[in-house]
Amino acid sequence: MASAAAATATASGEPPSLPTLLLIRRVDASFAAALRERFSVLDFFASGEPLPAFLAAAGVAPDPPRAAIVMGGGPVRVDAAFLDAVPSLRCIVSTAAGVDHIDLHECARRGVAVANSGRVYSADVADHAVGLLIDVLRRVSAAERFVRRGLWPVQGDYPLGSKLGGKRVGIIGLGNIGSLIAKRLEAFGCVISYNSRKSKDSVSYRYIPNVYDLASESDVLVVACALNKETRHIVNKDVLEALGKDGVIINIGRGANIDEVELIRALKEGRIAGAGLDVFENESEVPTELFSMDNVVMTPHVAVCTSESRSDLRDHTIGNLEAFFSGKPLLTPVLL
Repeated sequence: MASAAAATATASGEPPSLPTLLLIRRVDASFAAALRERFSVLDFFASGEPLPAFLAAAGVAPDPPRAAIVMGGGPVRVDAAFLDAVPSLRCIVSTAAGVDHIDLHECARRGVAVANSGRVYSADVADHAVGLLIDVLRRVSAAERFVRRGLWPVQGDYPLGSKLGGKRVGIIGLGNIGSLIAKRLEAFGCVISYNSRKSKDSVSYRYIPNVYDLASESDVLVVACALNKETRHIVNKDVLEALGKDGVIINIGRGANIDEVELIRALKEGRIAGAGLDVFENESEVPTELFSMDNVVMTPHVAVCTSESRSDLRDHTIGNLEAFFSGKPLLTPVLL
């Protein structure tokens, strides 16, 4: 992939100056090397500085940054204070599909373009969601611990799990990821219903406009929606009650899509059967009450992470940046 800076090489043959870029996420060595080949990188995590000091220094640099890479689900929020500190910014590239960490209204007001990861992660997240569901229903992780602890010869056979085929699955959010989850579970013989901002003519699945009703008519509830004001705690006490004592919930969206306090209560009291969670309300802090629950399967927000998706993300992120610095349309712009 050619660097945007290469097109600006001077007639005198001097090497072109590289456009300055803010990097507000940790990246692996190959990602870092690819960025430094094309940009003058100001790396927050490598700086060792507090974020306010780092941003203040970047804002008054001789060649201040016009673009920034940020991560979803991290500690840094792109809001008015962030943009005030670095007023030169004109493009934010998120390495996540969700943009709940970016104030889109403020970006629009200031003329700052926003891009996300598009569909880079979609298939991997869908695979992970199905894996979590199978694990919870068939008690794979719990049974593995049972064997590893030497309990099989002592306690006998492990309790049976539940089959996946034939389950009624309700999906909250039938976007790229939700649609891929639906296709995978349909292949297992599941009956799919969904809730989304509006019904989709392109699918045959049943649309249920109310999340409570979706839960009441589902054996499994999969959370695959973005996080915003409307979807924060979209799964609350009432929805969990509607899901019922035999119901299972899977969350690969954002932790705050579920009222975590109510989820823990429902699990403790046996008001739902189990949960598969890749995301949590206050990452990386996970409620300790969940640790002893064999009917809960947890992963540390890694649904998006495979070796293949990391290299795809690198290329996609650089593609968005190259497009911005070349004055071309972003590959995956977020509508502001």
